[in-house]
Amino acid sequence: MHIPDGFISTPINAATYVVSGGLTAVALRHAGRELGDRQVPFLGVTAAFIFAAQMLNFPVAGGTSGHFLGAMLAAVLLGPLNAFLVMAVVLVIQCLAFADGGLTALGTNIFNMGAIGGLLCYGIFVGMRAVLPKTRTAFLAAVGACSWMSVVIASSACAIELGLSGTVPLAAALPAMSGVHALIGLGEALITVTVVAMVLKTRPDLVAAWRGASITDQQTALGKSWIVVVIAGSLISVALAVFVSPYASSWPDGLEKVAGDIGFIDRAAEHGAWKSSPAPDYAAPGIGNEAMATAAAGFMGTIITLAAGWGLVRLVRRRRQDNSAHAKSGPSP
Repeated sequence: MHIPDGFISTPINAATYVVSGGLTAVALRHAGRELGDRQVPFLGVTAAFIFAAQMLNFPVAGGTSGHFLGAMLAAVLLGPLNAFLVMAVVLVIQCLAFADGGLTALGTNIFNMGAIGGLLCYGIFVGMRAVLPKTRTAFLAAVGACSWMSVVIASSACAIELGLSGTVPLAAALPAMSGVHALIGLGEALITVTVVAMVLKTRPDLVAAWRGASITDQQTALGKSWIVVVIAGSLISVALAVFVSPYASSWPDGLEKVAGDIGFIDRAAEHGAWKSSPAPDYAAPGIGNEAMATAAAGFMGTIITLAAGWGLVRLVRRRRQDNSAHAKSGPSP
């Protein structure tokens, strides 16, 4: 669902850049204020896992593939604003390092997948939780339903943006996008529920949304085990990117398939704005073997995403702590 350059009009891309940039600033301040020292690495690991999982395109039907979105998974584990930040980090790295999603459309991609797929659908999740029984089964059912909705609603937003841009009539884009992504959303729901169920079984303290647990509760519960969580999560993410991603489906994803069927796929090639990605299409340069090139790119991207998510929030926290200490000490005599 990564929109390339050329599909969306300049006014829409500009507007979503403003909205996404503002939300990113809010999410960064929130993370710097709310996340503890043990949770900052957990945010980085979550971002790395989502990056790696998004490389694993799975076949759907009719020569179409889908990939994991991950916004609801991040929201259930870390809360909605932290999830938005995770998605922004992942999408920026995918765009700049791997040419996955256009530079001019980056704000739109963050808006669709982070704001709509994460923030909006987490709000729906909260509403569902309010009326459902407070059981693990009901919790996982709500997670699955909202994970499915995150893909379908985000893809529908993309269709509306395509229609408003004059790229393709909305009457053609909306049913095509929502139809294929309704199938992809089933995979999203299955993956998200499986991961959340496993975490609930082994470390329920890591699921911030479970029984309304707060981020502060999660920080306390992590204790010294945060190191184990970070190491295990990092190893799983690297393993997915290195050993599994080379076997991902090569079929076009939902947006590519729709663009090819309806006839606007060539607009991406004509309007590409970012030509400097070191590993375009997730293929590390200088490696002749395709599988090894994908594995190397996956390893590189996972480590970069882990470091970016961890380091960015740590930097904000440190800057906030320095400002707080300076304010308490008062002006120099």
